[in-house]
Amino acid sequence: MVEKSQPITREGMAKVEDELRYLETTRRSQVADKIRQAKELASTQNNAEYEDAKNEQAMVEGRIIQLQALLQNAELIDEDGASRSKQVILGSHVRVKSAEGKAVEYIIVGPAEADPKEGKISNESPVGRALIGKRLNDEVQVNVPKGLIQYKITKIS
Repeated sequence: MVEKSQPITREGMAKVEDELRYLETTRRSQVADKIRQAKELASTQNNAEYEDAKNEQAMVEGRIIQLQALLQNAELIDEDGASRSKQVILGSHVRVKSAEGKAVEYIIVGPAEADPKEGKISNESPVGRALIGKRLNDEVQVNVPKGLIQYKITKIS
């Protein structure tokens, strides 16, 4: 099965690597200790703590596999190239102004590191898709769950 490449910034890559290192070293051994303690306390057949620890172990191992796959398929976003680009691409910092005059700034990232609270939106999101390829002063309309919104691009860096 061929996995598609996962665009990611250097900062995002570092966060993924840190989380993976934490899960593989610290968290994995903590969960193993919980399993060992639960086994010692009672029979494993009716031991809710044992079941909880095994479920937690499965979640940790699943996340490790997910992060390893992300790193294996990671494609670094050229943030320097994005800052020089005259159009919106992955890694661009984009300031837009809504029809109501509200200014918002976004960083266009891959889906793996999207975090709307931090202004990082995926290139696959409705707003991200609408902005990709556009230039300064272009106007875009985006169909979002709240309805149709219109933006004018006021800055690309």
